[in-house]
Amino acid sequence: MISVLCTCLPIILMILIGIICRKKEILSGEGVANLKKVALNITLPALLISAFSKLEYSINNIIIVVLMFIVCLLGIFLGKIFQKLFHIDSRYMPYITTGFELGMLGYALFEMLYPGESLGYLASIDIGLTFFANTVYRMMLNRENGTKESAPNKVISDIFKSPIVIAIITGIILGVSGIYKMLIPSGIATVIDSCTDFFGAPTGAIILLTIGYDLVLSDVPWKKVVKTIAARVIIMAVLWIGMRFAIKALNMMEYEHALNVVFILPAAFILPVFADDKDESVYISSSLSVYTILTIVAFVILAALRQFG
Repeated sequence: MISVLCTCLPIILMILIGIICRKKEILSGEGVANLKKVALNITLPALLISAFSKLEYSINNIIIVVLMFIVCLLGIFLGKIFQKLFHIDSRYMPYITTGFELGMLGYALFEMLYPGESLGYLASIDIGLTFFANTVYRMMLNRENGTKESAPNKVISDIFKSPIVIAIITGIILGVSGIYKMLIPSGIATVIDSCTDFFGAPTGAIILLTIGYDLVLSDVPWKKVVKTIAARVIIMAVLWIGMRFAIKALNMMEYEHALNVVFILPAAFILPVFADDKDESVYISSSLSVYTILTIVAFVILAALRQFG
């Protein structure tokens, strides 16, 4: 029980601190937005450089990227089916049933649930998710809104401007080229690790605080939100089972723990930005907020199973 508390209590407390910061006006919305920028542009990229530079590269890395891209495509396809089955009146519903918020939540949960385990497995999965989010996902969302920003050259340009993508590429170069390993005897690799570890350390606390700040459950369109969450839970369960069979058949069980975390995550937190009217924005934000609570509950269950299983 102490081990479970050591894993779960810091997360719960940090989210509660975020809620308190909003209610007591300790932080402003602008301040929280700036904290998110710090996490996404500085601390998280530092973790990714470290993870990818130490990752042992093999054909499995490519396979997991392709598999996760397919998973995301299936999420949209199945979402459209459930949209009709559940009579959910929102064209954005299928986009809530796909994608995973790794950057603002997944990495923090993984490090707490599996301390000492390589982030590289999660980072490899993130390549597939990042590629999907910045290509098919974004182009389909822009088409929904009737914008012209889905041009392939614009999408590609934006991908390579992302600090997260730059960090992933940097880490891959250091790892694949063998530069990182060559720097180990001289001690330079230790210096790099010291910097990335120090820069990346606040990531979990910052992210969880901002999640708590954003957790506002007033004015939730509960009927539509509950249907949407039920659809995502069913879809994620089906896709998780499919991935379990796939990685077992392909002898890739080293990704098991990373996938356990990925499939309890909510959809990407950036999704409300694409909503073109207030009602849709409230619906999307409410769905993400409620699902985030379910994610924390699922995390507690995973932590308990890990300790007592």
